[in-house]
Amino acid sequence: MIDKNQLLQHAKAQKATDIHICSGAPVLFRIGGFLTPVTNEKLTAEQSKKLSLSLLNEQQKAKFENDLDYDLMLANEDGRYRINVGYFNGHVGSIIRILPTTPKTLEQLELPEAVKELTERTKGLVLITGSTSQGKTTTMAAMINEINKTSQKHIITIEDPIEYVHTNQTGIVRQRETGKDTQSFYTGLRAALRQDPDVIAIGEMRDYETIKIALTAAETGVLVLSTLHVISIDKILERLLSYAPASDENQLRFLLAESLQGIIHQELIPTVDEHLRVASEILIVTNAAKNVIRRKGGFFLRSIIETGKKLGMITMTDSINDLFEKGIITEGVAKSILVNYK
Repeated sequence: MIDKNQLLQHAKAQKATDIHICSGAPVLFRIGGFLTPVTNEKLTAEQSKKLSLSLLNEQQKAKFENDLDYDLMLANEDGRYRINVGYFNGHVGSIIRILPTTPKTLEQLELPEAVKELTERTKGLVLITGSTSQGKTTTMAAMINEINKTSQKHIITIEDPIEYVHTNQTGIVRQRETGKDTQSFYTGLRAALRQDPDVIAIGEMRDYETIKIALTAAETGVLVLSTLHVISIDKILERLLSYAPASDENQLRFLLAESLQGIIHQELIPTVDEHLRVASEILIVTNAAKNVIRRKGGFFLRSIIETGKKLGMITMTDSINDLFEKGIITEGVAKSILVNYK
């Protein structure tokens, strides 16, 4: 039976992003976006439990048995890992995310120039959006890295958990993990406003109080970066407004219109050489976009992007077609993504 250290080393050698340990299935690595079996035999329930629990110490095991789920970060000399252990149909299993040791640069991610320009803003809100596992955290870390290496700024991050570790360069980066360094995104953000920040990066917008404070900070002279789970820019207003009571909708629209600088919506696309590449849709907030945010639905933002290409805006259709024309992705992959952007 493979042990956890062998498993982690093998996954890194295979350039896997995730490891799945599941009763009734072989050990699976996610490589190039696809789940790939790496053991010949399926794991028994006992093997899955033993391997999953080997990731926890005795105190963590006791808490897991009480809560039935356990999240942790594991760091050793070889790397850093985000782990979830849980019960699945009565059997113990786990998922391990392999984290890069250092943030990637904007150039390495081959993100559009508009993303770099958004890091040069001195105030306002920049959102990185997309569905689950589309590289939002990686893009935000690259933006933080860009600010850190080019500007003498104080950057505070509030994360759950800390995935990329930043070292001070031209600027200073202070990273806070919820549950460890601060109680929650809300308490960490509230404290950050008293810590002389130039930039605040929030791992995720999760509740209305966090959204309100983030917008207030952005409006009063701090650059705020955050991620939001949403399937397209069309849905951004609907998603944000869903957090607010009906009586606060107009106030939230006003704050968003005044503070939002741009939205980077992205998808991770499998390439012909079995890697992943970011495709981006980018909205730069203009006066026309502000009017849409104040009064209309998110559907109208798409026309803003279509007519704003001279300002650096990019549609997902153009981004995907560019990757296809360069031979980076297949026609089948391009069509499978674009069907969601008609």
